[in-house]
Amino acid sequence: MTKKLIHLIAAARPNFMKIAPLYHALSKEDWCEARIIHTGQHYDANMSDDIFKDLMLPSPHIHLSVGTGSHAEQVGNVMIAYEKITQTERPDLLVIVGDVNSTAACAMVAAKEHIKVAHLEAGLRSGDRRMPEEINRLVTDAICDYLWTPSSDADEHLRKEGHPENRIIRVGNIMLDSYEMIRDKINAEKSPAKFGLTEGNYGIVTMHRPSNVDEKPILEMLMSQIIEVSQRLPLLFAVHPRTKNALQKFDLWGKANNTQNLTLVEPISYRPFMSLVKTAKLIITDSGGIQEEATYLNIPCLTLRENTERPITITEGTNKLIKPESLLKDVDSVLSGQWASSRKPELWDGKTAERIVTEIKKILLN
Repeated sequence: MTKKLIHLIAAARPNFMKIAPLYHALSKEDWCEARIIHTGQHYDANMSDDIFKDLMLPSPHIHLSVGTGSHAEQVGNVMIAYEKITQTERPDLLVIVGDVNSTAACAMVAAKEHIKVAHLEAGLRSGDRRMPEEINRLVTDAICDYLWTPSSDADEHLRKEGHPENRIIRVGNIMLDSYEMIRDKINAEKSPAKFGLTEGNYGIVTMHRPSNVDEKPILEMLMSQIIEVSQRLPLLFAVHPRTKNALQKFDLWGKANNTQNLTLVEPISYRPFMSLVKTAKLIITDSGGIQEEATYLNIPCLTLRENTERPITITEGTNKLIKPESLLKDVDSVLSGQWASSRKPELWDGKTAERIVTEIKKILLN
């Protein structure tokens, strides 16, 4: 029997954690060949290499080397590059993950080439079309053949948009498969000690969204509160390049970098970062996936956003949307023990990849 060819698209840091468990699960099957297509959308090649190593992934089978650019440039360049790949090795199934530009771009190529395409992490919605990711989610789900969702709220979003029931398949949260897959290695990292932190007595900060870092008054207020928080609880701030540029541009870097109990570091690879996350007292963020990981690990998560595409982390988890000006007040709530505990959402169990393999068999072998 000729093996079925499956393309897994990886583009940016969060994608790598989503494809890794599925790649490893498919690699155990003798009826298919899974190939990793790295579009090159992620700006930091070294960080990509580190995360691939952390997740025990091989080097990408194909690298499109698209690089940075405007949204239109990235989408266009990915479409052009991936279309050429499909002309030389047409997959039986394309699996795309998340909500980055490459996700929507490859979905459009597959749809026009009549290649079956599945969206892993379908149905997430923030309701905020000012976010480029929201447009990518809407476009992608509209044209995919199979919509693999992580949670019940994602199912509901798709139903309300009129997607046929037979396309909506809840498989669970693939991000947590990555955590469980290398849990022992994460535990062995002992990252808190490497940064001079005491387990259970520090906070993690990640922040990069334009609404928080691009305007001086907002970033200045946030940094003032973060500095004050660090006097109550030591903080480790993994500084995104966009945020570092803004801090330097607005003359805020020096004070932050010289604040006792506030440690500024470069972005950290997946394994050591999760070693820090799992014993943190709280997380301050504007990122997406870490809201899910905090819920899974029952860690208070303070999300500096007006909305989230992962509302189940609020209704069933430890997440709360907060305004920049209320950060200190909300941190005090955590420190005084006044914070919701998590109920793990259904199918957030580290076995999502197994369920997806079962679904792929139905698609390709029946």
